[in-house]
Amino acid sequence: MMKDKEIHPIEDTIECVEALAKIVKENNLGRIKIQSDELEIIVEGKRCPPPHPEISTMPMPVPIASVNGGAPGAASTPIEKATVTESGNIITSPIIGTFYSSPSPEKPPFVRQGDNVKAGDVVCIIESMKLMNEINSEFSGKVAEIYVNNGDPVEYGQKIMRIE
Repeated sequence: MMKDKEIHPIEDTIECVEALAKIVKENNLGRIKIQSDELEIIVEGKRCPPPHPEISTMPMPVPIASVNGGAPGAASTPIEKATVTESGNIITSPIIGTFYSSPSPEKPPFVRQGDNVKAGDVVCIIESMKLMNEINSEFSGKVAEIYVNNGDPVEYGQKIMRIE
């Protein structure tokens, strides 16, 4: 003998889809799936999936200062890019997001140029998809250069700072 399946009117299904769509939108979800023996509902939001690490990105152009300390673009002899050498270790962004130098606007930066850091120290936060990700230094040494400003967008693999 076959078990009777409960039949739901289409209005119940539409209400269910509308409720799921509201949940997806309000929580900025990428996708939600509900499945039973007789029905499968998938609702997809507008949220983009996280980037794949194998995608290469172009670094942001950085103005090169002139030899005599003038403003970039001033009539002077610019430093040749080939002669600029960076010593030390580079901390790069592990994700796409927004760079923050401090835990909140009223707090001091985690590190400043010239500060000493130890491997494991938090050096910044990168906000990605409303999540605050603490970035730890993999190196011990002195912060020689910080390549981005507070609030700047950063790409995967972009240089954040150099540790000597």
